[in-house]
Amino acid sequence: MSERLPIIGISMGDPTGIGPEIAVKALADSSIYGRCRPLVVGDASAMLKAVDIAHKDLKINAIQQVAQAKFNFGTIDVIDLKDVDVNQLVYGKVSAMGGKAAFDAVKKVIDLALADEIDATVTGPLNKEALKLAGYHYTGHTEIYADFTHTKDYTMMLVSGKLRVVHVSTHVSLRQACDNVKKERVYAVIKLAEQAMKDFGIAQPRIGVAGLNPHASDGGLFGFEETQEIIPAIERARAEGITVDGPVPPDTLFSKALGGQYDIVVAMYHDQGHIPLKVVGFTWNETEKRWNSVSGVNITLGLPIIRTSVDHGTAFGKAGKGTATEESLVNAIDYAIQFAKQRLIRKGRNA
Repeated sequence: MSERLPIIGISMGDPTGIGPEIAVKALADSSIYGRCRPLVVGDASAMLKAVDIAHKDLKINAIQQVAQAKFNFGTIDVIDLKDVDVNQLVYGKVSAMGGKAAFDAVKKVIDLALADEIDATVTGPLNKEALKLAGYHYTGHTEIYADFTHTKDYTMMLVSGKLRVVHVSTHVSLRQACDNVKKERVYAVIKLAEQAMKDFGIAQPRIGVAGLNPHASDGGLFGFEETQEIIPAIERARAEGITVDGPVPPDTLFSKALGGQYDIVVAMYHDQGHIPLKVVGFTWNETEKRWNSVSGVNITLGLPIIRTSVDHGTAFGKAGKGTATEESLVNAIDYAIQFAKQRLIRKGRNA
């Protein structure tokens, strides 16, 4: 019996950004169809316009249900939410219409995954200001997923090459991020990191935990969070048999992880984890004033469903020009496939 290819639902993202274009470019690669059964959730008319912008010889199959998808290379199956007026669509401009369309697509892929109609979700980029204009007050995809899946303990994992990072906090002020470094939360994120690596096929993950303060406080000289909050969480995890090291000074931890000492790193706040990931995955070409590479994947851990995403925004400056790169989206699709295959195996449904 042949292997069952997972069904991957891709949310279109904000139609005024590069989301539809990179979805078209990703699905213009026939090898994707050899690894999964992809479909896009969004607006069929916006996707058709993106086909023209990307200069791809592809067709759009507008459908209402997953069962109507063809999953044939050359035709992009789109669950058509009919929520974009292409006559009013202005690329690169924040709009309530764009925010609503992005939100509708995310909500739909969540519903499809919770109903077990698709095996994993991949999200295109959205814009937080546009979401707010549309009346949705979320700080990002992660919070939307947590809300609609009723998930309490969750975290963001970023991946670029050999570097994998999870976060104790993300979209909060730096002052609040410091206050959020509590032993229960640090322990919960260590556990999420361990499970994610096991889901990825690593039997005994090696986890490195960052300190919050310079030099991991140097024995209390530069702060108390390491002694009072981080170390107790690490000791609790070790007592359960988890292989975890730390708190490691943040200025050396990520280099050690890149060198192979750790399978995954626990960062204490957004920029502590995001900056090294983007140094590794993003390459700026100053001569041509563009990014040569924008690689990396954003994965939400702790959810009852699989969610991966591009690790970049709507790139309004590139929208509608046909120059956006699909690299990060392809990476996100591949990670979704890997996690979905592991989950199908556990369910006994991989064939």
